[in-house]
Amino acid sequence: MQQDQPSHPDDAKGGPAKPNRLSDIVKSINGNEDMTIGQLVDSLGERAFGALMFIFAVPNIIPTPPGTSAILGLPLVILTWQVMIGRQSLWLPALVRQRRISRDMIQTFVSKVTPVMIRLERVLRPRLSLIAGSNAAERAIGLVAFPLSLILFLPIPFGNMLPAAAIACLALGLAERDGLAVAAGYVLSLLSVAVLAAISSALYIAVVAFFRALFGL
Repeated sequence: MQQDQPSHPDDAKGGPAKPNRLSDIVKSINGNEDMTIGQLVDSLGERAFGALMFIFAVPNIIPTPPGTSAILGLPLVILTWQVMIGRQSLWLPALVRQRRISRDMIQTFVSKVTPVMIRLERVLRPRLSLIAGSNAAERAIGLVAFPLSLILFLPIPFGNMLPAAAIACLALGLAERDGLAVAAGYVLSLLSVAVLAAISSALYIAVVAFFRALFGL
């Protein structure tokens, strides 16, 4: 899978290089009108797996209009699955491509995320290639991100923020070839599973206690 590399003033054979820093990619999104997920994917280019993972995950961390996770959750599931199996280009079914993203959602995302991305890019750089710079490493990222994206897609109370943060870190590492960001994503993934297990256990105990009290058991 061919991923983004740090941008250069010119391509190796001459001509202007495509902007491929995540902040440039995020800023390039047109927030003046509603757009479909298909238009968003096409505007970024199929090369930007890491950028798309980041864009679909981060709205679950920052305050965004209601319904964001329902709109972006399914394409994130499909995207991370394709990273996991090592596809070279992104495919989305027509039903997903036709889903609309509101102008307000786009503008909120771009305005809140771009300044953070610019600061992060000062420290992001290719390193620890063993866990970020090979096809096997990319598949491992997909293997971890895929179940986390399923958690985001499901209506689990308080279950979105940590998995979204983990996927965002993995996406940064994937896009920038930064193994340290990938490692942070793996740590957050483990923390997400632990917290989700604790929440699930607490909810189960609460439900059981409720019905026992209700029926006098």
